[in-house]
Amino acid sequence: MENRFQWINDGVEMPRLDFEKIEMWINSVAKAHGRILGPLSYIFCNDPKIIEVNRQFLNHDYYTDIITFDYSRGKLISGDMFISLDTVASNAESVGATYDLELLRVIIHGILHLCGINDKGPGERAIMEHEENIALDLYN
Repeated sequence: MENRFQWINDGVEMPRLDFEKIEMWINSVAKAHGRILGPLSYIFCNDPKIIEVNRQFLNHDYYTDIITFDYSRGKLISGDMFISLDTVASNAESVGATYDLELLRVIIHGILHLCGINDKGPGERAIMEHEENIALDLYN
């Protein structure tokens, strides 16, 4: 599975994560959604980088925890996911979660998007949060 994952840090220290465990977890979540893993890149960055990506590619002028670029085809999921560790930290603080738990939530959030789960339309955020919680239970 190591060929399918790229873990990149851009302007931030690489988070201390059990990448092997996370890769197995991501694979199990994808399988639970009837998907197969293709190439996946996680780019850990800071707020200045995430807003630059948001402005350049999405014409959005705000900070966010993750931006997912979806290259999936059918059941094969593939994508690049930019994660702002600054926003993850501030979100963790605002919701009373640990930084590590919030980072795992954001990591799997991108995968759930690649599996076809959205969070912008009516009722979709509740579905996404439910799926995140199910996935987080699989990690533990």
